[in-house]
Amino acid sequence: MKQLALLLALLFGSSSAFARETANWAPLERGLEIDRPGAKAAERMDLKAAMKALKVPSLSVALIADGRIAYAHAWGQAKPETLYQAASLSKIVAAVAALKIAELGALDLDRSVNDDQYIWRAPENDLTAGHPVTLRNLLSMTGGVNVPSYSGYEPGAAIPTLPQILNGDPPSNSPAVDVVERPDSVFSYSDGGFEIVQALVETKTRTPFAQAASDLVFRQIGLKDSVFDQPPGEGMKGRVAFGYDSAGKKLPGGWRTMPELAADGLWSTPSDMARLAIEISRAARGERSPLLGPRAAGEMLTAQNRGPYGLGVRISGTGEVFAFEKRGQNPGYQSYLLIFPQTGQGIVAMSNSDNGSTLISALIRRAAEAYGWPAVGELGD
Repeated sequence: MKQLALLLALLFGSSSAFARETANWAPLERGLEIDRPGAKAAERMDLKAAMKALKVPSLSVALIADGRIAYAHAWGQAKPETLYQAASLSKIVAAVAALKIAELGALDLDRSVNDDQYIWRAPENDLTAGHPVTLRNLLSMTGGVNVPSYSGYEPGAAIPTLPQILNGDPPSNSPAVDVVERPDSVFSYSDGGFEIVQALVETKTRTPFAQAASDLVFRQIGLKDSVFDQPPGEGMKGRVAFGYDSAGKKLPGGWRTMPELAADGLWSTPSDMARLAIEISRAARGERSPLLGPRAAGEMLTAQNRGPYGLGVRISGTGEVFAFEKRGQNPGYQSYLLIFPQTGQGIVAMSNSDNGSTLISALIRRAAEAYGWPAVGELGD
């Protein structure tokens, strides 16, 4: 009995010590290796000094440990509840929404999207003959679709509709979405492909994408600080972080409006994105989830068509070092999501600066060192 009591005490004590350690953000405030553009070598800096040197007004972080949020903390001009443009983290939400519709039988990963879609048709040409664009292609960025990024619109500018974005018609400031490489042949980052996904979701749900995302994703797991309002509604304006350029100058009006919702249009917090990552991980492990079934979640976290992406997320490693991740980059905002589903460790970090990726990359590597994560490889898009 004494031996059992001692063992339980040791286990409980270790768990408590681990909880205290992972609930402490102090390790992230020192010893960051900052690799500034143009600098001859990386510099060791404390977090606040790095934020000042890089002209990053605020940084918000949610740390994941043991499959839960260990803490949420913000530095600079923000609180953990402050909303940031999540940029390409929007693609994770779009992928989950599309997979949810597929689970209900209204979409199929492997048939031509033109068999499903009515408000717009993917271009067909010699490249698509015998190789139609599929939902799997679009979510894994192997559909040969162009438009790698969108630049948004200053407040007050005319905002295009989804068909205008897809067709490249005024007032859209981006080219028409087109198939420029043979589907399945190569990985090529494509915001344009996710706008086709947006059209699919809107067609199948018969609702605007923002509402569909809320119904299919946010409400399912209680994400109360995530919205696809572009521009932000009146009730949001006291909560959003203004975006800043690389020189530390605030963007005109405070942000760019991003009507390309599935690709870039999400406003959220690190805590909400961490909850989403945790739930995807739970579903992929076969645990019961209101978000996705294990088969759909497993497909999402499986590298597709010999590329680096699963469905909506980047994939790296195997076993305990297996991770899924995603970078977000909009004008004035940069973010990153990383989680190791098997160990339940990870992080979501958001910033309101064009220099945010430099800071966040250093922060993630410091977190891996401080909290005993598996090795963190190259942080890709």
